[in-house]
Amino acid sequence: MKRQYFSALFLACSIGLVGCSTGPTTAPANPSSTQISDAQPASLDYAIYDDVLSTYVDEMGMVDYAGLQQSRQQLDTFNDGLAAVDEATYASWSEVEQIAFWVNAYNSLTLKSIVDQTPLKSSIKDIIGVWRIRKHPIANQEKTLDNIEHDALRADFNEPRIHAAIVCAAISCPPLRTEAFTGENLDAQLDEQVVQWLARPDGLSIDREAGEVQVSKIFSWFGDDWIPTYGVETGFTGSQAERSVLNFISNYVSEEDRAYLEAGDYTLSYFNYDWTLNKQ
Repeated sequence: MKRQYFSALFLACSIGLVGCSTGPTTAPANPSSTQISDAQPASLDYAIYDDVLSTYVDEMGMVDYAGLQQSRQQLDTFNDGLAAVDEATYASWSEVEQIAFWVNAYNSLTLKSIVDQTPLKSSIKDIIGVWRIRKHPIANQEKTLDNIEHDALRADFNEPRIHAAIVCAAISCPPLRTEAFTGENLDAQLDEQVVQWLARPDGLSIDREAGEVQVSKIFSWFGDDWIPTYGVETGFTGSQAERSVLNFISNYVSEEDRAYLEAGDYTLSYFNYDWTLNKQ
């Protein structure tokens, strides 16, 4: 990661100083690769998904669900492509391509889950079984959104930045990106997602006068995911998971804020989570 570049980018954002269902916080296992391959099934066309996102998602990550519901053909076509991916094709991809596949799948199937409802719900939590019961055909299997998040992304890859990329259709989720994730660009895309997520009013707040640091509730739910890469024995504050999270965040702030976070002389707390639908 090019820390200086992303620190500058972070400072350029308007900082208010995320998606995810709450679930078990089993730490991920394997380190992710940076190798890139050109493998992609003909039926899985990320350009189609790019069109959906660029048409119905604005620069703040808010979604025109009503418009998407009325013209959902491209979304359905892309999801049909997810279903058609076979095991051999998936196995031929690099890890970054596999991560991009699952992140795109989670987000596109979340969009599908929302627009399947008539009338549209005011919150994804109003859809019965949306995470644990509703199954979607994907890679010649049937998976729930929880399967994708907890049994694929979190279990198979040591990449906690996925929490800045998967979007659970709520106001307090990280912003939905206006383009598909790809293996070739995944590292930069995930870093940009973290920057935008932390810049939100309920992403990160550092209040020196009050001696308080607040972060997204997602860091509380899934804090253990940061331990394998960002775990530290000294510095910062809180539990092992909290220190790991703060160490991670310190890579995306100014040097002054990084020093403040590392010193640990503050109270850490979490923003309330707004589950209102992230609609335009």
